[in-house]
Amino acid sequence: MAKKGILLINLGSPRSTAVEDVKEYLDEFLMDEKVIDYRWIFRALLVRGIILNTRPAKSAEAYKTVWTDEGSPLIVITKKIRQKLQKLVDVPVEIGMRYAEPSIETGIRNLAEKGVTEIVLLPLYPQYAMSTTETVIEKAEEIRKKKFPHIKINYIQPFYHRDLYINCLAESIREKLPENFDALLFSYHGVPERHIYKTDPTKTCNMNDCCYKDTLPSHSFCYRHQCFNTTEQVIKKLGLPKDKVIVSFQSRLGKDKWIEPYTDYTLKTIPGKGIKNLAIVCPAFVSDCLETLEEISVEGKELFLEAGGENFNYIPCLNDEDRWIEVIRTLCEEQLNQFYLV
Repeated sequence: MAKKGILLINLGSPRSTAVEDVKEYLDEFLMDEKVIDYRWIFRALLVRGIILNTRPAKSAEAYKTVWTDEGSPLIVITKKIRQKLQKLVDVPVEIGMRYAEPSIETGIRNLAEKGVTEIVLLPLYPQYAMSTTETVIEKAEEIRKKKFPHIKINYIQPFYHRDLYINCLAESIREKLPENFDALLFSYHGVPERHIYKTDPTKTCNMNDCCYKDTLPSHSFCYRHQCFNTTEQVIKKLGLPKDKVIVSFQSRLGKDKWIEPYTDYTLKTIPGKGIKNLAIVCPAFVSDCLETLEEISVEGKELFLEAGGENFNYIPCLNDEDRWIEVIRTLCEEQLNQFYLV
């Protein structure tokens, strides 16, 4: 009889804050064609010829501001999620990172060594994007076919619109919202605009007018739509008026056009529009990491306060909250049951 297991996949992190470790991590991350989708030679010229000669030292300093005694926050939190989930399910649970260690291959091997032949894999990204969900699935399939052909993997689809996730996120935000705030900013990780069109096999996406429509074939692949949809559903649960909610996109790289509006620009301009007391949440992430703890909580706060803002309240990610672990459990058990139906 086949033995089942669960594999949770997150982004990954450098092994330490040493410049060389950060450089090694950034090389693997940025050389992924799903992240920087140039032809290999141009990607290599950009990443290895320019970025890796200038950025690792600065990134290493940024990582030092968020590093804990236990290590990288993202890795530490993901391990805690695994530990909590393992107590709730009767199948082995392992973790893997798309970049660096513990790798996806390590996660699959750990399960295989426990006799697992059927894996439920959950990419820890609520919304679908080429640089997140798609690259995880592609990498996992590459490893499975090359080294573990006897293993079957069922992939959990993006859950950005699922009631169990929306309820969880909304309640987490509700508990942490300050009593008085002028606006709640949803800051999602950005992607280049061309990624939106590249990931649309239906060729029906038009970002000028389709993201707010109720139903379109492209919505299953459109990251931008899914971010707006998550926001809309959460604010309904919270009972917030739309004029107190802002959506923006952070972490852009290079000079290409990324989806707008940009978070840094938003933070610099909204105080001039009367928004002095801000709450901000980052629902593209389920675990706090460099992009939330440093880019938003430190750099973003500075931008907002320097522009005339008065109170900046960062709302943490779901991390290892018990209600979030229950969501993960339900998502995984749904997919585990699908093995019986095949």
